[in-house]
Amino acid sequence: MTHIPSEATLKSAPDWTYLLREFYEMYRFLPSGGSAVIRSHQRTVRAAISRLIRLNSQVILQPPAIKPVTAHLRRSLDAGCRDRLAAAVQSLQVVAPLLSWQYGYEKVPRGLAANYAYAELCGPAGPVISEDLILGVVLFGPGCTYPAHAHKGITESYICLSGAVSENNQGVYAAGSLIFNPPEHLHRITVGDREPALLAYAWTGNKEDLADQKMVFTRRKS
Repeated sequence: MTHIPSEATLKSAPDWTYLLREFYEMYRFLPSGGSAVIRSHQRTVRAAISRLIRLNSQVILQPPAIKPVTAHLRRSLDAGCRDRLAAAVQSLQVVAPLLSWQYGYEKVPRGLAANYAYAELCGPAGPVISEDLILGVVLFGPGCTYPAHAHKGITESYICLSGAVSENNQGVYAAGSLIFNPPEHLHRITVGDREPALLAYAWTGNKEDLADQKMVFTRRKS
C-alpha cells in the first residue's frame, strides 16, 4: 500500500502527481469531436491541473472507506489496465487503497446503494486540495441505473476507463470515450448487465459552486 506523510504536498506524494499528469494527458489527447465547447472545457481542466502541480498543492487524505459496489473495483481496474487508457488506470490502481468511496446524497435511492459510489481525487476537500477543479472516479455495478440529475453551475465531463455506459439512451460510451454535460443538463446513466463501469470525471465552475455542490435526482413525470 502506498504511504504519504500526514502533512504532504504533491512533491512529497509523487503517486498523486503521476495521477494528475495522467488526467492531464487524457484531457489533452482525447478527441473533442470537433466541438469548440468541449475543447474549451478540456483546456480549462488542463490549466487547473498544471496550476496544482506548479503550486505544489497540499495532499490531505480522507479516511479510507469502501461501499458495496467496490467489490467490483478490482474487475474494473483489471479491465482498464488492458484497454487504451491503461496508464491512467495503473496510476489510479496505486492510490486505490487510500480512496474514500462515498454516495454524496443524504438519502440514496433504493437499489443504488449497492451499485454506485464515487471517490474524489482532487477538490476543496481533497485528497489533492483544489478550489477550482474537482477530479474523481465513479464506479457503477452491472445493471446499474443512475437516476436523472443535473449540476448547478458545474460543467462536467466523464471519461470511461473501463466497461461501457449509455447516457440518456443516446449512445454507448466504452473505454476511451468522453461524455460532456454542460451546467443544468439533465442526464441519466445506465450500465450493461454483465460488467461494471469505471469512469473518471472532472467538474469545473466557480469556487462557490464547487464548494457547495449538491446532487439532485429528478423524478420523471408519468
